[in-house]
Amino acid sequence: MPSDSTDVTYDRVMLKISGEALMGDQGFGLHPPTVERIAREVQSVHEMGVEICMVIGGGNIFRGLQGSAQGMERTTADYMGMLATVMNALAMQSSLEGLGIHTRVISAITMNEVAEPYIRRRAVRHLEKKRVCIFAAGTGNPYFTTDTAATLRANEMSCRAIFKGTKVDGVYDKDPAKFADAKRYDTVTYDDVLQKRLGVMDASAIALARDNNLPIIVFSLDEPGGFRGILSGKGTYTRVQD
Repeated sequence: MPSDSTDVTYDRVMLKISGEALMGDQGFGLHPPTVERIAREVQSVHEMGVEICMVIGGGNIFRGLQGSAQGMERTTADYMGMLATVMNALAMQSSLEGLGIHTRVISAITMNEVAEPYIRRRAVRHLEKKRVCIFAAGTGNPYFTTDTAATLRANEMSCRAIFKGTKVDGVYDKDPAKFADAKRYDTVTYDDVLQKRLGVMDASAIALARDNNLPIIVFSLDEPGGFRGILSGKGTYTRVQD
């Protein structure tokens, strides 16, 4: 397998994407061609020799906060959201393994028939063997988002950065889809993200990243080759760090 890891900025990273990213143009569920397209982006980075962790949200199937808002008990709704992330993780695993990449789905909720339980040392060993690790079921606890789960796992796995794949090429001072004069930040501090409510991740995830000085790279998942490009020192993105 080709490797040009000497040019890589980070040797182990966390890729965080939303469940909605897997929908394609559909309003709900999984769009297999879109899942495969994202898997190919991951493949291109994997071929550079980078060790990759992933966390995928579940909002394309079920979102705990929305369920709670509609009268469902919050803890139950959050557990349902965690199960949705497992479904997304299995879909991504299928696409990655179809491309010849060894992948492990590691669940914070025990379900031995479909995923490994989360054991930190085992997960680190998978990464050392160049397997992609997809962490599913959030933190295993209600009231915590998959953003917080991604930041937690990134710290536990000693990732060099979190790559947050979105629909836009960075962090803006206001919604670029609504305002033509929206300004993109090249860099922004954790505190600015919190104080200006820039919506990169939820507050607990940002605070956890700040406390451990873990950079967050916000980039467009829709830009072909964007993930690989940033790891090669190119591309358009916003870096969140003090």
